[in-house]
Amino acid sequence: MPVERLLPTPEATDLLALTRDIARDELAGAAAEGEATGTFPREVFRLLGKSGLLGLPYPEEHGGGEQPYEVYLQVLEEISSAWMTVGVGLSVHTMSCFPLAHFGTDEQRDRWLPDMIGGRTLGGYALSEAHAGSDAAALSTRAVREGDEYTVNGTKSWITHGGVADFYTLMARTSDDGPRGISCLLVDSSTPGLSAAPPEHKMGLTGSPTTELRFEGARVGADRLVGAEGDGLKIALAALDSGRLGIAACAVGLAQAALDLAVDYARQREQFGRPIIEFQGLEFLLADMAAAVHSARATYLDGARRRDAGLPFGLHASVAKLVATDAAMKVTTDAVQVLGGVGYTRDFPAERYMREAKVLQIFEGTNQIQRMLIGRHLAKG
Repeated sequence: MPVERLLPTPEATDLLALTRDIARDELAGAAAEGEATGTFPREVFRLLGKSGLLGLPYPEEHGGGEQPYEVYLQVLEEISSAWMTVGVGLSVHTMSCFPLAHFGTDEQRDRWLPDMIGGRTLGGYALSEAHAGSDAAALSTRAVREGDEYTVNGTKSWITHGGVADFYTLMARTSDDGPRGISCLLVDSSTPGLSAAPPEHKMGLTGSPTTELRFEGARVGADRLVGAEGDGLKIALAALDSGRLGIAACAVGLAQAALDLAVDYARQREQFGRPIIEFQGLEFLLADMAAAVHSARATYLDGARRRDAGLPFGLHASVAKLVATDAAMKVTTDAVQVLGGVGYTRDFPAERYMREAKVLQIFEGTNQIQRMLIGRHLAKG
């Protein structure tokens, strides 16, 4: 059964209906094969762009939907419930557009944003490095200004859409002034000196390529500097706050899919002459799974509504990311248990859901980092 949602406008209701149609007709049936073959569904993102779903939180003047985050995240949840690779890809692309949309000049936005949110170009977010993951301020990829260009050297790690993106939002060091020495550049993927390593071999999200990015004397125009020099870490952290809400919504979508699968199986599977859902042991397990999904959804919606109201939401984004991704890991694991032996086979998607859930606790700030951030908020009072 579709999730019952409280949406703010009739337009939002129509958007969710459109999203469900796309999720059912274009995504759900293709997910298993796409993940089994490791095929990246590039055409799906063009479809999302043409359908108006790739730029929902961005201004109408640049082709966006100008929808509140509360609506965008519920669209993201629906997509993730059908195919996690597409949901995570949409979240990453939206975060890759964030610096330009919020910190770029009018000229920069007019030049690049319409193609980004119209589906003609796909983005990647290049922040992490091998020795600067959780400690983003320690990054060492360097951009040196030489006239009207920057020369970029260094290696970025764990880049979603590496090798298939059309642009990368790059955080690079432009001075040795610690956290204040980082700047943001919008880099075209065809830039000479930029290359992607072969994709990582992952336990899940195999349809979504994750690679290193190598910058070897890459020349990037100074007109691609987003914000001022030294603003990069501030920009990156602001994007991550919104991105964490996105990952929370993806996690809820995955958990909802696992719950739906488990309930459907438990209704149909009979033992001792009756459906196993009638046994209290399974009934209570499914009830706990449902409670986890509903609670996780409430956390990301709370953060989104605060963001839409212009209130501080960093704490709430960390809480949502922590609660929702931990819930996804538990719910998907329990779904395998409900299905029993067949849950451990690839005849059902439960084992894929479980593999996909794990990375949600790791990227966009590990859940240990989220606990640290929440603790710091508490310490500040």
